[in-house]
Amino acid sequence: MAKKNFAILTVLIAIILDQVLKVYVKTHFVLGQEMIIFDWFKIHFTENNGMAMGFEFGGRGGKLFLTLFRLVAVSGIVYWLYQNIKRKVHNAVIFAIALIFSGAIGNIIDSIFYGVVFDDSHHKVATLFSENPYGELFYGKVVDMFYFPIWQGSLPDWIPFIGGDFFTFFQYIFNPADAFISIGVALLFIYSNHAFPKEEVLT
Repeated sequence: MAKKNFAILTVLIAIILDQVLKVYVKTHFVLGQEMIIFDWFKIHFTENNGMAMGFEFGGRGGKLFLTLFRLVAVSGIVYWLYQNIKRKVHNAVIFAIALIFSGAIGNIIDSIFYGVVFDDSHHKVATLFSENPYGELFYGKVVDMFYFPIWQGSLPDWIPFIGGDFFTFFQYIFNPADAFISIGVALLFIYSNHAFPKEEVLT
């Protein structure tokens, strides 16, 4: 398969998978509802206004800035992907960049459109294409659902600052788009020699 087609197929599959899972959770779960798959893996519906893992940035103005910044960033990622396709780099690098692009687009879709296509998820299941949307264009909330509380317990007292505190690993709730970005970054690190080749110095 041509590298261009490989990249396009990766992006399409990743974005569709991300959005299908998010829409399903949004239209079948009440905010905060949880479904246990295994003791260490749960589907837990939550939303965030800002960055990955629930971090927020500067309130309403910060959210708009973050969304606009993401739009600029994905333009750079597209150019980076195009250049690597032209260079005919290793398919793992093409796959990695395509995943990062897909993840960014997935969360951008939430941020831009979800506020005007869904109603609120508090105490009820949301409706798609609702007549009473919960927000505005560019002010949607990102849907998260994957929760992996692999270990929970009190930390030993000898650990500085957090010793004795109750701790959960892994405590953050994330979505497929976040996972695609993380996988893409990991692959770029593994295949860094292909992704960031050193230029030969002429003597």
